[in-house]
Amino acid sequence: MPRPRKLRLVQGRPIVNAFIPNPMLPWGREEVTLPIEGLEAIRLNDFQGLDHETAAMMMNVSRQTFGRILAEARATVADALVMGKVLRIEGGNFEFPPAGPRRRRRGWHGRDR
Repeated sequence: MPRPRKLRLVQGRPIVNAFIPNPMLPWGREEVTLPIEGLEAIRLNDFQGLDHETAAMMMNVSRQTFGRILAEARATVADALVMGKVLRIEGGNFEFPPAGPRRRRRGWHGRDR
């Protein structure tokens, strides 16, 4: 039996949940899915400019795992942009950080199985 995946810490919900190309391609609408922890990795590294070590600590994963999450997320985004696919942002293994000392934040979290 494989070891269960550790939940990644995500600072907040995505602002949008999909990007849809305009106009749609004549051969149909294809979709790719970007997990929420992938969006968080792109946000921390590419948008905020944090190094892998700092971003990995913020997501509560190892540096190597952060690098793998980031590489997979970048590949997904590139595929959507180059091939004109719909990019859905959903799913993944994540949770929000605790709201205060010794308290867990209730509510929205995600876990794919």
